[in-house]
Amino acid sequence: MIFLGIGIVLLALKWLEIGPVAQWSWLVVLAPFALAAAWWVYSDWSGLTARRQAERDEARKKARVDKQRDMLRNGRRR
Repeated sequence: MIFLGIGIVLLALKWLEIGPVAQWSWLVVLAPFALAAAWWVYSDWSGLTARRQAERDEARKKARVDKQRDMLRNGRRR
């Protein structure tokens, strides 16, 4: 995500011809987008994305179960 943000800022600076970025090559300005794409491909290939999603799902499930247990202990229902 950081590469995408940097790429957007550099693209805006180049497009508006602000500062030294206006003199830079388009290859340099667009490089962060290529790095972001490479990171996403690696993240999907390595399973990092799936592991993070599984951890979030598991945390949500645990929170839901804990909430239901607390409600049963206290004798409350919706």
